[in-house]
Amino acid sequence: MNAFLQCLEEMDVAGIRKLWRARAPHLHQPASDHEAEATLHRARTDCRVLSLKQRAYSHRWLEDRGYPSGLPDELKPNAERIYPRVVEGVGIAVHIGSRVLRPAAPIIRGAMEEVVLDEYAGKVVLNRLKGRMKEAHDKAVRKLFGWATVPK
Repeated sequence: MNAFLQCLEEMDVAGIRKLWRARAPHLHQPASDHEAEATLHRARTDCRVLSLKQRAYSHRWLEDRGYPSGLPDELKPNAERIYPRVVEGVGIAVHIGSRVLRPAAPIIRGAMEEVVLDEYAGKVVLNRLKGRMKEAHDKAVRKLFGWATVPK
């Protein structure tokens, strides 16, 4: 096995410092074990040969100490990604204060859900969706309770 890779896998700080001195004396040498350890962790985040568990551990070690990580964006936890994904969502809430009328809430919500599913079958326009949901709500309430208009 490659000696450098073995040092990366085992987090062998003393071994990597010895290798650097022997194989690359013309390059910057770590001034301390801590500097060598930080460099090893940074190299581990870049190394595709190592397991995700090892790379993620090094990523967290670096992040906790304020050092930059080389872990690719797609492997980082969602909250740490540089390029966030935009996720749309729709919330439906139906509140009926009267205990007698509460069984109507799932029926009204279901009418609104159908509008949302229909809208998401095509190109979603949020302003149009809001209006359609209000219409479905009012239509369901009028149908259930026989009201000519829906009270606000």
